[in-house]
Amino acid sequence: QSSEEARLQAQQEEAARLEKERIEQEQMEKLEAKDQERRESELAELHSLEQKFLAAQQWKTDYRAHAKWEHYLSCDGSPDPTVLQEINAFMSLWREDQNEDIQLVMEKGEQVLNLIQKLQFLLLDTPPNEITEKETVQYQESILELQNLLHQKYNGATEHMLKAANMHEDSDTGNMQAVIKDKNVTFCIWANLKKKVRFKNHMFCDTQHGFDLPKSLAVSSVAVRILHTHYDHVSPLWLHCQSVPKLEVLDSKELTQHSKGSVEEPEEEEKKAREEPDMPAEEETCSDGRKSAISVKENSNSIADINETGEETEKKSEILDIPSQVQDPLMQEETNEKEEAITDENIVDLQQFVPVGGVYHIDVLQLPPQVKQIKDWRMVEVLDVGLEAYPYPPEEAEDATRPPVRITLRLSDNVMYFEDPVIARWDPAGQQWRTDGISNITYETQEGSITFEMGAFYTIALLQDAHLNMPYQAWELRPTGMDEALLTVTAVFATIQIQIKGNRCMLSSVAVEEKDVLSHVTGKWISPLDLRAVLKKAGVNIFPGEYSHKYISVNKKAPLAEVRAYQQMALVASAFAFAWSKWNLEAGQEQVVFKVSEHLKADSVRGKDWSLYMFNGQKAQKLKITETSEAFSEELEEGSEFHSTLYHMLKDFASKEAIDKVETASFLFIDVVYQLLLATRVLTYS
Repeated sequence: QSSEEARLQAQQEEAARLEKERIEQEQMEKLEAKDQERRESELAELHSLEQKFLAAQQWKTDYRAHAKWEHYLSCDGSPDPTVLQEINAFMSLWREDQNEDIQLVMEKGEQVLNLIQKLQFLLLDTPPNEITEKETVQYQESILELQNLLHQKYNGATEHMLKAANMHEDSDTGNMQAVIKDKNVTFCIWANLKKKVRFKNHMFCDTQHGFDLPKSLAVSSVAVRILHTHYDHVSPLWLHCQSVPKLEVLDSKELTQHSKGSVEEPEEEEKKAREEPDMPAEEETCSDGRKSAISVKENSNSIADINETGEETEKKSEILDIPSQVQDPLMQEETNEKEEAITDENIVDLQQFVPVGGVYHIDVLQLPPQVKQIKDWRMVEVLDVGLEAYPYPPEEAEDATRPPVRITLRLSDNVMYFEDPVIARWDPAGQQWRTDGISNITYETQEGSITFEMGAFYTIALLQDAHLNMPYQAWELRPTGMDEALLTVTAVFATIQIQIKGNRCMLSSVAVEEKDVLSHVTGKWISPLDLRAVLKKAGVNIFPGEYSHKYISVNKKAPLAEVRAYQQMALVASAFAFAWSKWNLEAGQEQVVFKVSEHLKADSVRGKDWSLYMFNGQKAQKLKITETSEAFSEELEEGSEFHSTLYHMLKDFASKEAIDKVETASFLFIDVVYQLLLATRVLTYS
């Protein structure tokens, strides 16, 4: 009897479950149909909002043209670095200028650094349709020539100083020592005038850089120079010209056609100024023997583009319109590249480790003939060789008779080293940073100094893992006023707050263990591109590169969902706050999940005001679950519907005031929010 009852009950339950499922299915189909019906009109509405992106692009184009014209009118004597005649004339005039006073060279150096910065900014900022391949190559060649000229001038100034070393004798040791610095460079120069073994080590007191020489050098006519450039003109150019993997705003046709093909990987869109380290670049040798790699620019729809995102083989077989013989060499290339990387672990992978805190050129030099004072005359023997390196270790020396040089460097205060830096030396022959040849490293965290030994005199950099602050632990974007917002990224070691206002942004704070750091870069209104450069230079990288997904495990998202989400978040960022949700990880690759709250006041958002939304680029929905629910579920919030756009989804629950604010938001503000979201990629890298 009871088993019969149980069977009937099970049958009834099953029937009820099927009925419930049928009703739910019908409900869903109704909602889907409703969404389809209004899809056209919603996309058209979104499209008119998206015109703001095009307006921002037009504004930036006009602004670039205006800046060029302003420069022309200002006649301030500085060359326009984009005009080849002007920049070449500037360089040849300085080459001929015989004045080698170190202060003058450093002042002129500041102007040169500004010109280099302008060119790098243009390479990163100009959209591909506004810059020709010829211009790209020309700007890169100008950058390399300016860098070389500046270094030659530093060498000339060093030689000039060393000729009169005996005029600057140190009363204690009888040797010469000098520290000359400005915000861009620090020269520490020591000349061995007395050649006494007991003075073989020296600490430059106001920089805390120092050295300890082998005996053979302590009794030779040598000078030691530690030239710290607070910038890096040694690493290959592509490292500094890596643009944000970003997406062009698609034109109207593509925006309304919601096909997958219309959005490329964010990584692949802007290849313009980035050189491929592993591409056979045309090479030119610069005056000091450095090879300059001129970038090979690809067509944005080339096969390499489609294949480069590192989703490895299975992704490649999905791309059906590429003949298989074309696919194979590409896959081949990828496996070769991997094997190559493993063969020599002393070579630094610059996609993974980046120089932070500038470069230290550590040289031992021949001491030039000294000035002699005869009555009222100062005489010096002029040699025509320029600044000469002293050969160390001597060629004939056995390994046993080549004692190492000990170096101590005080780390720059303007840089955050979150972990002990990796010390590498530049290998001019292989054009790469290497870690061999450096030993006995000790890192004093309290003093912020590092001591090591090296077998010869090298150019040294301190490198940091580019991804140590990723993946981020959380993020939040909230409006703080009309066309103003605050983006907070909580990274592994630091919390970064960026204010956004109009067409500018400002690093408002970088906090490490509750303490504010890097005060020298906070509080300045700059462009998103400059902000990125400033933070990276200071060792705080929250900007994933093209290959970052190979170095950290990330929550890979379909580009369609990710990029459309950033676009639509930016469009409504004037009235809505967005934040990280733990469910984004569980929602799968095709869709993104984040918290949203209408937000019209400047204070912070209360926990209970957040709701969860899910979006896949062409369908948005509000979720029933909250951040604290037991498990992830795609069930819709009671009484809510689907929409084709995030904007219309939010509109269902928004006040009129919020929607008015969205419609009147400035296109420049929207563009900056979008640029920052694309640069930080918070939906993938959190």
